[in-house]
Amino acid sequence: MLPFEKVIRDPVHGDIPLTREEFRVLDTVEMQRLRNVRQLGATYLVYPGAQHSRFEHSIGTAHLVSRMVDAINTVRDAEGGGLLGGYDAHELRIIRLAALVHDSTHLPFGHNIEDQTGLLPRHDNLDRFQALFADGTSLGDVLAQTGVRDEILGILAPSGSVESTSVPDHWRGLVSGTIDADMLDYLARDAMFTGLHLGYDPRIFNMFRVERRTQRLYVDLGRQGYLKEALLSEILRCLEARYYFSERVYYHHAKIAAGALIAKAVEIVLLEGGVDFSSLQKSTDAGLLSLLERVEIEDEYLRGRLNIYVEALKKRLVPKRAAVFPVYANKECQEEFIKNFFGSGSTEFRRKVEGKFSTQLSKEFGHDIPVLLYCPSAKMQLKQAKLLVRWPGTQELAPLSSYADQVPRLADLEQSYQRMWKFYVLALTDDKAILARLGELAALEFPQAVNVLRRTANPIAGSLK
Repeated sequence: MLPFEKVIRDPVHGDIPLTREEFRVLDTVEMQRLRNVRQLGATYLVYPGAQHSRFEHSIGTAHLVSRMVDAINTVRDAEGGGLLGGYDAHELRIIRLAALVHDSTHLPFGHNIEDQTGLLPRHDNLDRFQALFADGTSLGDVLAQTGVRDEILGILAPSGSVESTSVPDHWRGLVSGTIDADMLDYLARDAMFTGLHLGYDPRIFNMFRVERRTQRLYVDLGRQGYLKEALLSEILRCLEARYYFSERVYYHHAKIAAGALIAKAVEIVLLEGGVDFSSLQKSTDAGLLSLLERVEIEDEYLRGRLNIYVEALKKRLVPKRAAVFPVYANKECQEEFIKNFFGSGSTEFRRKVEGKFSTQLSKEFGHDIPVLLYCPSAKMQLKQAKLLVRWPGTQELAPLSSYADQVPRLADLEQSYQRMWKFYVLALTDDKAILARLGELAALEFPQAVNVLRRTANPIAGSLK
């Protein structure tokens, strides 16, 4: 039993007990910053209640780790028969600490800057964690005092981490699996603060097991040779909830458009040397916008663009869609779109095409009209169903995704995720004639692609020069 000495009242989970050690972690500068980093980035421009932060999500994730561990240990003690493993107090202490700091490297509006544009590496990059956990940082010094800093790093950044060799797989699975404490908290929290009524059944916490022989976290889908349909349905319901929020919230077109503004602004200040990465890592949501307002950019055109983007964000002037190229209508074009327009290496070409569109529109309509191209990676933020399961009649564990042929709902769900990918052509205007004309220009620029957005106006005739 951990020595819980403090209690935090959480709107989602109620009273959450914390140890004095965990409170010291939360009181570091790096963790307190998360109070002012919204969990859902620019979503508050679409769902005004989405003001919850990564700080409270971090606490909720640690709390749900304990719920999962309690359920796993209960099953082990009741019916394990020596085949099932679990967690002792020391292991729980380490995993809870990892859960508390799992989002510490997040930038403000980070998913827009990282996952959805590729401007910077992902927040869970090993180098990012090592820098934040290093001696000399407030968080690093406190984690060093715990004596388990290396194990925490091994849980959060296993790729390329020497420390990861000493971390059992089932430790990591509680924090970074397909269905884990992180996901179970953000689904419940995001539902509450967006006002969307979809969730999961609490029985989901009772489905996990630890295979003692391989030290892996899994779900046993069989009982006496037959498939536990109710349990499989509960897993699918949880995955469907994640898809529902992806469709309604995480990839809502207005959130995408607002995120594109932020990403373009950050792209300018980073590539023009106005700020460095360490400044972004220390920023909050409001601090980033303030930084973007104050930064000095020598290039007059880019300075002007930066001012436009920041003012638009402050006034909620979200770019509008002129053309949308989803993967389901553009399978042959997706790879080329990503090659040309995703990632920091595509900046020059992306700016060239944006500038060409903007220049043509300015000639035809007599005023400046900023155009933004938005192209996410093929995988975006989406995870495959890698949850390990034991299927009835089998002895070895395998990812749930390997049984997609036998679970039509799972196959449909994975295909639905892939169909969410879209390449957008956006303009900072609500003039229908301008948007319709930009749609025409996009058709000329991308003649092999299918724009599923049909805008009707009286666009001015002409071609893109």
